[in-house]
Amino acid sequence: MTSSAHSDRLWISTVAEWLSPRRIRAQAALLAFCIWGVCAVDFATPGLLDRAGNIKFQDFLPTYISASLIAEGRAADIYDPQVTAAAIQSLIRQSTIRQPTLVQLPNLYGPQVGLFFLPLSRFSFPVAARIWVAASVLVFAFCIYLVWNCCPSLHRQPGTVALCAIAFPPLFHFFVRAQMSTLVLACFSAAFLAFRSDHHWLAGIALGFLVFKPQFLVAIPLVLLLSHAWRTFAGLLLSAGAQLTLAGIYFGPTVMRAYLHMLWHMSRVIGYLELTFAPIQMHSLRSFWTLLIPWPQVEFALYLLSSIVMVGMTAMIWKSSAPLALRFSALTLAAVLANPHLFVYDLLVLAPVLLLLVDSSLTNAQSLSPTLQILSYLTFVLPLFGPLSRWTHVQLSVPTMCVLTWILWRLSRTPIDKLASNESGIV
Repeated sequence: MTSSAHSDRLWISTVAEWLSPRRIRAQAALLAFCIWGVCAVDFATPGLLDRAGNIKFQDFLPTYISASLIAEGRAADIYDPQVTAAAIQSLIRQSTIRQPTLVQLPNLYGPQVGLFFLPLSRFSFPVAARIWVAASVLVFAFCIYLVWNCCPSLHRQPGTVALCAIAFPPLFHFFVRAQMSTLVLACFSAAFLAFRSDHHWLAGIALGFLVFKPQFLVAIPLVLLLSHAWRTFAGLLLSAGAQLTLAGIYFGPTVMRAYLHMLWHMSRVIGYLELTFAPIQMHSLRSFWTLLIPWPQVEFALYLLSSIVMVGMTAMIWKSSAPLALRFSALTLAAVLANPHLFVYDLLVLAPVLLLLVDSSLTNAQSLSPTLQILSYLTFVLPLFGPLSRWTHVQLSVPTMCVLTWILWRLSRTPIDKLASNESGIV
């Protein structure tokens, strides 16, 4: 080993040692106090609007309106932007602050999502949103518990894991917007548990449920195909196909055509609504190149090329004999990186990845463990600094996740006896 390589490894080990459980707990406690303190102050206002003048839990509005329209027998209107805008204005007029709003929030989900939330349409929007957020927080905690229970090296640190879960930045963004991110997290968590139990078919069914947010299925089917994971791929197709077929039967072709039209033009809708702020709130390869490259055609070509590289690398990891924790982490990272429209709240799906990778780095004594710990730490904290990319034009979370995937690829090439793990089954 050269002196330079030895110096680099010594530096990495020093940084990893600095990330002691005590320091991690202190940082997590401080971060949790700051973000939830801001949330409490911002939401401590009467009525529908928060202290900044935004609608509380505003991203739940289109789903709630969609469910209400279905309950009224007006399913054909759920993708009509004028109907949605009128419903939002009506809710504002009913609030204690009677003023119009310029916010535009089209329904970006399949009609089956509105059907799922049909029971909440019986309540007023503020009550329905609070019920959904409370239920989602319980789902998040349950998913964290189930994955943590599969991480023997983290069993000695339940308090640290709980603190980090509360301080996880995507959780804050999910909460204030009342997004659907916990449903995505539940799909990934269920898939991991099914893989761990050697039920590949069920894992595919769990992943297929992601069709309600289809941008998460850009990379996963390709990875499964390239790695010849036929049972998982078949389960995914069956699950996704069944969900869309049942939605088509229930709602009819008119509603489904309107949904597909919206889905095809989603980037135009998001760009129009979010304007220049959309890319700085997004954390995938598409937004990374959008921020960095001013030419749309070049940016899209680079996104396509880098996504192909990530998918190919992940397929090699998935086909390897590496432990399940590493392979599933790579699969999740590929789904995130190749996602063309992934906002910060969707990074909630990385919670199991961080648990699994930290547990693996503590369990295994191979030389790259310190690097794995540092990259996991950066993946945790860098979403906090996303708004800086408005001026730097570099979304630091994305290259960090790419390097993390590359490290997992390197580890997958290590002989299995050097990556001893309790979860080394091959899919």
